[in-house]
Amino acid sequence: MRVLVFALLALLSFASHSAEDKYEFANAERAATFKALTHELRCPKCQNQNIADSDAIVAKDLRDKVLVLVNEGKSKQEVIDYMIDRYGYFVHYQPPVTPATIILWVLPVLIVIIGFGFIVFRQKKASKKQQWNAQEEEKLAQLIKQYQRQEHNS
Repeated sequence: MRVLVFALLALLSFASHSAEDKYEFANAERAATFKALTHELRCPKCQNQNIADSDAIVAKDLRDKVLVLVNEGKSKQEVIDYMIDRYGYFVHYQPPVTPATIILWVLPVLIVIIGFGFIVFRQKKASKKQQWNAQEEEKLAQLIKQYQRQEHNS
């Protein structure tokens, strides 16, 4: 019975061991580049998960392509540029500053400033409308007297 349990555990450990991706590199620098890239590149299918941690098929394909490019001697930036050309800026966690990204950052701030300016303008305009003239003052005095008479008679 113990032998059977041991054999079963050994078989399971080999199965799980064989499921892991094993990559071989010419030197430690390429291995470090590969590791950095797989943590820096985002899986296009997953929600904010890098390709190193993703189990998606596309993430495995990206890891394999990164491996090929790194083993070809491509630099980190060349691999990033290749992935951006193929998958767009979404694939990289640190997209470059472009006119489109500047608009995405500046537009909400402009909307808030314009909205605040509109509120201030409306408040100033409304406060100018609320100025009393002699006619309105006289009418108010009449209404107060009328109210006091009603209070006195009741």
